[in-house]
Amino acid sequence: MEENNKDINNWLAVTRSRNGKWWYSAFHNVTALVGAGVLGFPYAMSQLGWGPGITVLVLSWICTLYTAWQMIEMHEAESGKRFDRYHELGQYAFGEKLGLWIVVPQTLIVDVGTDIIYMITGGNSLKKAHQILCKDCKPIRTTYFIMIFASLQFFLSHLPSFNSIIGVSISAAVMSICYSTIAWISSAHKGALPDVKYDGRSSTTTGNVFDFFTGLGTIAFGYAAHNVLLEIQATVPSTPEKPSKKAMWKGMIVAYIVVGLCYFPVAIFGYWAFGNSVTDNILMSLDKPHWLTAVANIFVVIHVTGSYQVFAVPVFDMMESFMVRRMNFKPTWYLRFISRNIYVALTMLVAIIFPFFGGLLSFLGGLVFAPTSYFLPCIIWLVVYKPKRFSGSWCANWFCIVFGVLLMVLGSIGAMREIILQAKGYKFFS
Repeated sequence: MEENNKDINNWLAVTRSRNGKWWYSAFHNVTALVGAGVLGFPYAMSQLGWGPGITVLVLSWICTLYTAWQMIEMHEAESGKRFDRYHELGQYAFGEKLGLWIVVPQTLIVDVGTDIIYMITGGNSLKKAHQILCKDCKPIRTTYFIMIFASLQFFLSHLPSFNSIIGVSISAAVMSICYSTIAWISSAHKGALPDVKYDGRSSTTTGNVFDFFTGLGTIAFGYAAHNVLLEIQATVPSTPEKPSKKAMWKGMIVAYIVVGLCYFPVAIFGYWAFGNSVTDNILMSLDKPHWLTAVANIFVVIHVTGSYQVFAVPVFDMMESFMVRRMNFKPTWYLRFISRNIYVALTMLVAIIFPFFGGLLSFLGGLVFAPTSYFLPCIIWLVVYKPKRFSGSWCANWFCIVFGVLLMVLGSIGAMREIILQAKGYKFFS
């Protein structure tokens, strides 16, 4: 039985290859963390205001770096055993069945939901670049651009393991830095608009309160990448002399420095330049020079291409593990070929059908993105290590739990209002 499990692990996407370097983890984490959500940070700042906006950005950076360190440490919480997947760590902490029910639904919603939003983002960015570069061309529906983006994912999804997508991940990480840099430097160069205003976006107090809640959800979405952290660490070799946590933590520090250099300037300069008139994608506010906006949108397409794969690999691993271990399918290339094509096709279909899925994702994001990154690692840490009450570790964990729960509840409320407003003009296949 043990030998059979080893053979299956050597076939599955996450554990197939364990020769990853520390800088592999850095690129994978940058690709996962610095998502297209950063382009919505100036908009979130306009909903939150200067003081609360910067405070939430800084606290989120510190809190999620701390929970990332916890997960890296807990990857080998039991001597001689590696928890290669988030749900395996959950099962270790909460028990075989309860751990699955707590972790798997949340991680699946995060991974699949992120891939759907990246389908939409990739299609929209392709469309925007086409509109800028070909002004006299006949308009093409967003549906077709999403299908073009999906065709690339159909091809890349057949790379067998996490380490085999490192080239895609490096390209994506570099592109995320490039378009973030274009966004904040262009905003800084443009300067504050003559009539810029930094008061609330809504004309009513109620509207501003709900906007504030939505802004919290947007920030939480931007830091939600812990879902794939253990799977990335699983690709790094580990020995008693050189445990995987050393290389993984080195890569994570580099990733979080890059995150800070991308997130803070985009949020601050974007809001400073446009105030409460900023759009929910800063690149749409920066309409000049046209060629630079087109280039930035192409960079976004390249980035979300890699990000899609980073979030898809754990889903492939989960699907294929379930089919082989529970449904007794043979681990063959055509099982992988069929299952992965079906997954890409389904994410493409949902992206095409639901035009307001972004709002729905923000709602689901409030419910599951904040827990998996902000406070579920803290709860697992408290269960596994049982730090002394009111010790530094105990206080830090409870601070992150309270902060994460607030983001979860308030972000979900704000996003639900957004869904209701967007649903009024809802059209299938729009």
